[in-house]
Amino acid sequence: MKNRTHKQLNTGNLSDYIFSIAEQYPDKPAVIHPYTISYKEFQTEIDCFVHGLNRIGLKKGHKVLLLVKPSPQMFILTFSIIRIGAIPVMIDPGMGPKAMTRAFSKLQIDFFIGEPIAHILRIIYPGAFKNITTYVTTGRSLFGYGHSLSSFRSGEWKESHSVASKPTDEAAIFFTSGSTGPAKAVLYRNSMLHAQIDTLRDHFKYSADEIDCCTFPLIGLLVMCLGLSVVFADMNMTKPAELKPEKLIRNIQNYKCSHLFCSPMVLRKLAEYGKKHKIKLPSIKRVMTAGAAVPASLLQDFRELLLDDAKIHTPYGATEALPVSDMNDRELLELYSDPEVFNEGVCIGYPIEGTEMKIIKINDHEIPVFEDATELPDNEVGEIIVKGPVVTQEYLGMKNLHYSKIWDQENNIYWHRMGDLARKDNKGRIWFYGRKSQRVQTRDGILYTIPVEAFFNAHPKVRRSALIGIAEGGTEFNVPVICIQMEEGVNKNKKRQITQELLEIAKNRDIAVKTFLFYKDFPVDPRHNAKIFREKLTKWAQK
Repeated sequence: MKNRTHKQLNTGNLSDYIFSIAEQYPDKPAVIHPYTISYKEFQTEIDCFVHGLNRIGLKKGHKVLLLVKPSPQMFILTFSIIRIGAIPVMIDPGMGPKAMTRAFSKLQIDFFIGEPIAHILRIIYPGAFKNITTYVTTGRSLFGYGHSLSSFRSGEWKESHSVASKPTDEAAIFFTSGSTGPAKAVLYRNSMLHAQIDTLRDHFKYSADEIDCCTFPLIGLLVMCLGLSVVFADMNMTKPAELKPEKLIRNIQNYKCSHLFCSPMVLRKLAEYGKKHKIKLPSIKRVMTAGAAVPASLLQDFRELLLDDAKIHTPYGATEALPVSDMNDRELLELYSDPEVFNEGVCIGYPIEGTEMKIIKINDHEIPVFEDATELPDNEVGEIIVKGPVVTQEYLGMKNLHYSKIWDQENNIYWHRMGDLARKDNKGRIWFYGRKSQRVQTRDGILYTIPVEAFFNAHPKVRRSALIGIAEGGTEFNVPVICIQMEEGVNKNKKRQITQELLEIAKNRDIAVKTFLFYKDFPVDPRHNAKIFREKLTKWAQK
């Protein structure tokens, strides 16, 4: 079974991956935890759900809103929807019901499949569901109408056949987290999902003999297409801040997981717990952590839990483009051995093969065509644009989003504007400087969040810092302010002393910051619990 592979697909219906694996390795576990189900059993469950969904009228091209917690059932439903040629619509409940319903109400959704509690949204926000024609609940219906998954098991069914899918077919819709503005519906075409699977296999070297500890559903769905067995982490994936690290550590140890994808916040909790209890994770061969900048101290701390041949990857991307660059901890820690390197941003690695990344002159307006963009030379800070097979071309249900795209007439494809700032060094590595919208224009020049905050984050009593700008009345400039979240257990009476020490750092580093404000617990995005909502801090600071 060593290094076994299954029949590879480069196009076609995504669910065919599962059926190919089930044919070659029927007894191989598809899921190990919370219960064990083989790939053959997983396939049979898909067949059952396809039978039921066909019976109630689901057809190719229908959009299906799926509000089911990450679980084996959710994965079976997703592949069943895809097998029919319908389009699963995924949105993060962590953004809150009001924001969530506002986001998906802009789409023409045909079916809604959800847990009983999710159907309560139909009463609270009826307008968001007015166009949906068919409802399915994973449990008992709360309103006496609609369909239940249990009814799909009635009657007989045969092995299903996948609906043919072309590379350009609509395959899935994933909403952004809403951490950088209103949640947007990102359309994944069939070719993009296949390209992501190819990247996981060819760049990150996944193999079918591995076991994934799943903390993020999209990655779990994709790695199943490569034949991995999945352990669903004992955590609320929509609220990662509530993670109990001992449970996740136990998942990894009990099931000998070889791969873990998680946010830097989750990785930090695991590192702190692991170091405190002198824990080793010898089964882990690969970690991927993404969603925010990853500090060197976190890489060093988690590295202590791993064997020497394990790797920690820090891929960079977004819902619209995932992943587009990568570097592992070996090279990063070598770079970070020079403490002054953080003056120049956080390294997010090299572009992944097949993806183009360019740094262009900062522009706060629409750039209709690529010829209107100005590419910058090495080591000049500008905004990141990307194109390639893992980069989406469009949003759905929203107008005036050409701002996010630049048309490449020569190649008949859009570049995506990531909304982030960076520079490219003379070795082709990309160095991240922060969000474009969060840069602070002062009278003395531009301050970028990541390199400025790095100086203050180095203070032993600072958990994290956030650069914000307070508008100077009647001018285009802002007064820079640093918000500080202290480490747990630091005496509040030390604020005055800590402020003086931070002022000394600002003076020594020639940073024109004279105001430091203390905030107990920074507001962060719900999906990764890592991106700081600096806009909320700005509103608070202005009061």
